[in-house]
Amino acid sequence: MGGVLSLASPKCRTSEYNEVLNNGSCKRQKTSSIFYDEESPRLIPFLPDELSIQILARIPRCCYFNLSLVSRKWKETFESAELFKVRKDFGSTEEWLYVLIKDRADKLSWHALDPLSRNWQRLPPMPNVVCADESKRGLSGFWLWNVVGPGIKIAEVIRSWLGQKDTLDQMPFGGCSIGAVDGCLYVLGGFSGATTVRCVWRFDPISNKWSKMASMSTGRAYCKTSILNNKLYVVGGVSQGQGRLTPLQSAEVFDPCTGTWSDVPSMPFSRAQLVPTAYLSDMLKPIATGMTSYMGRLFVPQSLYSWPFIVDVGGEIYDPETNSWAEMPTGMGEGWPARQAGTKLSVVVDGELYAFDPSASADSGKIKVYDHKEDTWKVVIEKVPVADFTESESPYLLTGFHGKIHVLTKDANQNIAVMQADVQDVLGSPLNSTSVSAQSLHEHSDSSETVVWKVIASKDFGSAELVSCQVLDI
Repeated sequence: MGGVLSLASPKCRTSEYNEVLNNGSCKRQKTSSIFYDEESPRLIPFLPDELSIQILARIPRCCYFNLSLVSRKWKETFESAELFKVRKDFGSTEEWLYVLIKDRADKLSWHALDPLSRNWQRLPPMPNVVCADESKRGLSGFWLWNVVGPGIKIAEVIRSWLGQKDTLDQMPFGGCSIGAVDGCLYVLGGFSGATTVRCVWRFDPISNKWSKMASMSTGRAYCKTSILNNKLYVVGGVSQGQGRLTPLQSAEVFDPCTGTWSDVPSMPFSRAQLVPTAYLSDMLKPIATGMTSYMGRLFVPQSLYSWPFIVDVGGEIYDPETNSWAEMPTGMGEGWPARQAGTKLSVVVDGELYAFDPSASADSGKIKVYDHKEDTWKVVIEKVPVADFTESESPYLLTGFHGKIHVLTKDANQNIAVMQADVQDVLGSPLNSTSVSAQSLHEHSDSSETVVWKVIASKDFGSAELVSCQVLDI
């Protein structure tokens, strides 16, 4: 037993990069130092399975892939919900970062990062099929490539709103949205040919499999997602209709416990109704440019588009208790930082709402925090070192885990780097040993401290671009 458990050491790093595939083709490794009976009825000889699961639940997740090769029963155990329930009861869950990237051929792939071991793992490829009823509505002979492919530039979408119908036929597959709820990744909607689809696919990191879920009520692409009260909300986006893309005001919510979708009242876009002329009202298209779960409600910043112009018009807040929308505070809506084509990058860490604000310089940016008492955005990090990738659709992403703000971008060597913000005093010493929370970042942002960006992980993905990322706590 000691030989078996020695594999669970946190220092075990059998390879820098593990390919985690779900085709069952991996052969079981033979280790001469381990004597294990494949036919043994117990997980660990001479121990009851209940105790064995208690032991295995304490092993870091980065070791699970290799340990699942010990036997068929071990593999079933490491892919069982029972083991992860025990981990949750122990409070030994781990936050992993899941990153979606796209190569030059618009082929997408998911990669998971364990921040503690700094090991990367590749997820099984996404299914390459679309719902049968929706594929018939798309162009003949087209399939949804890998379900998603957000390789459509937002400029192309906006031009199609203005009546350039042929643009749709030239679009690569894509336009999906990404969400996370109940410990699983969700890929929602997108395009199949020139048709927006309702399909939803879920990746379960426990079973390491993709599965088809109940479809949304409306086919949509580029919708915004967020989680609130353990439910996945979807708002806005665009839908195919009358030969062109039409912006959506509708919203819906998915309950992972029941596996069903329910309607949510549509966004009023109240400020969009204040456009002074009918001409501008017809030309400017209202669209949700982000969504964040904050203080028990959903905050949706909004804009009016007419290529190449963009006008911020504040935003709206959804309250699940009243099942209604209200106008966003003026300072919050008008000051919410925007990046390319108006998309708003934001994240909530330790109850504080942060947003990335691109500066005039192409190789830097700022992090702002929203002060709800004063209804204003305040700079807490003066400079975020991002490289100049003006041609990239997603040159950087913002996320939060382990109580800290993280930025994903490419470094000077074109590697995708995960940077963590550390607050230090003028002498260069960390304010709180090795763990500085986002709350301390908010509280200690005066001139006596500086922010040091630490690269916690990087990986050479060639010419691939960032698309999206999610954090799962499992």
